[in-house]
Amino acid sequence: KRNIFSNNGKRKNWERSLLTNNKGLEKVVENAVRVSKVDTSVLILGESGTGKELLARLIHESSKRKNNAFIALNCAAIPKELLESELFGHEEGAFTGATQTKLGIFELATEGTIFLDEIGDMPLSLQVKLLRALQEREIKRIGGVRTIKINPRVIAATNKDLHLAEHRTFREDLYYRLAVVTLKIPPLRERREDIQ
Repeated sequence: KRNIFSNNGKRKNWERSLLTNNKGLEKVVENAVRVSKVDTSVLILGESGTGKELLARLIHESSKRKNNAFIALNCAAIPKELLESELFGHEEGAFTGATQTKLGIFELATEGTIFLDEIGDMPLSLQVKLLRALQEREIKRIGGVRTIKINPRVIAATNKDLHLAEHRTFREDLYYRLAVVTLKIPPLRERREDIQ
């Protein structure tokens, strides 16, 4: 099997290495390496378990941001009332239980990469704030008044069809902001050569 994280045929010491014999996945990986050189947003499409975070890490490791933070956040795994604080942080006293100032991932990864998994599960109210952060390259912590400049690369992933969703639960303007480049990972059922 071909190691997609190899360099000149020499395997990297990387715990998250991914092996494939599938031509379709190899093509996706080649495109990911190419897009890693351009500092733009990427949307990764694929069913659960297909390796979306692995591909996001590859993009980060192949980019000029590789020496800075890579922070992954699963938007479906965090209660919506806490998700905003995870993204943008909060000031001490901003709400009950906020006993100290907390930095969000947009500050922590400001020169690195943010991977937003299951972006399709993000509440509409937060989609608006995410769109503004991407457009303006600035945020405010919850309860804060100071504008904070940010510069992370955002890679998002989903197993949903955001653009053609029947119920329109995802903002179209945010979709186009995230999907500057779209990479689609083939499902495992189309990669039988990778199933052992």
